[in-house]
Amino acid sequence: MTDIEIANSIKPKKISSVAKQLGLKTEDYSTYSVNIAKLNFLPNKPKGKLILVTSINPTSAGEGKTTLSIGLADGLKLLGEKVCLALREPSLGPVFGIKGGATGGGYSQVLPMEDINLHFTGDFHAITSANNLLCAAIENHIFQGNELNIDENNIRFHRCLDMNDRALRNITVAQDGLRASIPHSENFTITSASEIMAIVCLCKDLEDLKNRLGNILVAFSKTGNAIFARDLKAENAMAILLKEAIKPNLVQTLIGTPAMIHGGPFANIAHGCNSIIATRAALTYADYVVTEAGFGADLGGEKFIDIKCREAGLNADVVVLALTVRAIKLHGGANKEELTCSNPIQVKQGLDMVLKHIDNLQQVFNKHVICALNRFDSDSEEEIELIKNTLKSIKIELITTSPFQKGGKGCKELAFAVTQICNKKRKPARYAYKLEDNIETKTRDICQKIYGAKDIHLSTEAINSLKQIQPLAKDYYVCVAKTQYSLSDNAKLLGCPKDFVVEIKDFELRNGAKMVVAVAGNIMLMPGLSKTPALTNMKIDKNGKISGLF
Repeated sequence: MTDIEIANSIKPKKISSVAKQLGLKTEDYSTYSVNIAKLNFLPNKPKGKLILVTSINPTSAGEGKTTLSIGLADGLKLLGEKVCLALREPSLGPVFGIKGGATGGGYSQVLPMEDINLHFTGDFHAITSANNLLCAAIENHIFQGNELNIDENNIRFHRCLDMNDRALRNITVAQDGLRASIPHSENFTITSASEIMAIVCLCKDLEDLKNRLGNILVAFSKTGNAIFARDLKAENAMAILLKEAIKPNLVQTLIGTPAMIHGGPFANIAHGCNSIIATRAALTYADYVVTEAGFGADLGGEKFIDIKCREAGLNADVVVLALTVRAIKLHGGANKEELTCSNPIQVKQGLDMVLKHIDNLQQVFNKHVICALNRFDSDSEEEIELIKNTLKSIKIELITTSPFQKGGKGCKELAFAVTQICNKKRKPARYAYKLEDNIETKTRDICQKIYGAKDIHLSTEAINSLKQIQPLAKDYYVCVAKTQYSLSDNAKLLGCPKDFVVEIKDFELRNGAKMVVAVAGNIMLMPGLSKTPALTNMKIDKNGKISGLF
């Protein structure tokens, strides 16, 4: 059966029953539909064990990180543990593009999968609207006389849209011909990479949200002064649009495990983690919380620890690194057509990249690490033994899992191993860079320590941006936007490349989110659709039944 057929074959529990598993009372949430609830703002005292699921650099073969996260949570539930998932919401861009949705797969899914993948509770739309309301306020201020003396050629806050649309990467606006209009360049970012998305995911409550919105850098004046959203008196209106969007969404897995799904920043061009509000709430009401960070441990994993955990005062008890034989072979030089053929030599070559991720997690971030191998029928015992023995030599346990085929039952061994690690003393947190260092130093630390780069090189544009934003960005986080397919900024350099230089083409200040985005290589903040996007295979019949959705 397809994912959607499996999901439709399950009768979900009422959301009130799911909420009861966490000890939530009816006044603690608002019912959005029979299977979805919005949590109200609750006092939280995180006490549960935090489990991060991350992976090696992704490949076209897929690693199944979200599927593994869901399977692990279900495995913990089957062991009798009080557990909650904390995941991101899907963006419509990948859903209709090439990557697909973000609700898991096979027998490890969250429900209702169609609703979650398509609009869900409208959080993304609210974020898009709040973002573009501020853009409208900027343009209107210029049109109405420009009292703040905004330099229309130095506007630093841009429009967003939750869709892959490369035509919006570079456009010209204010071409209406009116005397007060001044045509100028503009570019769209996908909503997942917008500053408002980052703010929603990093804020702690409504008041913090409003303060962060007011702190957004919107432009520089013609005399070089910084201008913020609060100068346009826009923060309250934006907060009004977002007052429901910052409340976590409560849903469930196929077997009824509670799941808080909230926020959806990409990890290659944003910080790649679900909201602090949702994670802290989950840790308050569950003994174990399973969360995932987007793409590989070099992107989402690094940002989870360096940005989210620091901002939220959290520390993961254990990190699960998701592997597949197929992905390791691709990083070892295999062609996609060769993946079903046993090739230990390619596995051995690809393991260098796996060892680099483990070394980062242990030596840089000081984490307990366990590896999970998502099993495929084509995996040979020789290949699996090679991986297991290599990891055993560095005292890392490898557990094979089958969440797609068996759901939580295929992850019970991993779930038990995770509880054993969580019972150990939590290691003190360590980070890749010091917050007090300057932006360039922090960026270099990430690239050298985590990616293994020889150095970084700043473009003229990046140098000029630094001169303007460095005085505003004291003690801010750095969020590197780069390809997810390689440890480097070049998607074609697979495995564990050496002696490469990361090209930083620009720095963008996200003042409300308290971070600077370092744009590396050829990465785009607005993706495009593929030649044959997923949207071409989707159908809906006269009764509203959807097919072709995964």
